[in-house]
Amino acid sequence: MNAMLTEYLPILVFLVIAIGLSAVMVAASFVIGHQRPDSEKLSAYECGFEAFDDSRRQFDVRFYLVAILFIIFDLEVAFLFPWAVSLGDIGLFGFWSMMAFLGVLTIGFVYEWKKGALEWE
Repeated sequence: MNAMLTEYLPILVFLVIAIGLSAVMVAASFVIGHQRPDSEKLSAYECGFEAFDDSRRQFDVRFYLVAILFIIFDLEVAFLFPWAVSLGDIGLFGFWSMMAFLGVLTIGFVYEWKKGALEWE
């Protein structure tokens, strides 16, 4: 029991310090900050413009398509960094596995390009 306590004591101390420091910062922002909102601050938009249209209107599907494509190719880059770091350890099999992965993504990108999914009119 004593060994477990000594192992987890630094984590407990870190958590107590982090919670205490964050509570002090939140309390200080309420005490020091100016809490006098005016009519402009309480309006719907701080930029000064009223809404042009209903905010619940339907979005164009192309917004979602671009977001999905961004996520796919962003994840590709997230896989490339660890692969590049460990390339010396994973050898030739790891290299060709990543080439196959990149090939599939390239085929998908060319398909989307040819279908016109990236065109914005």
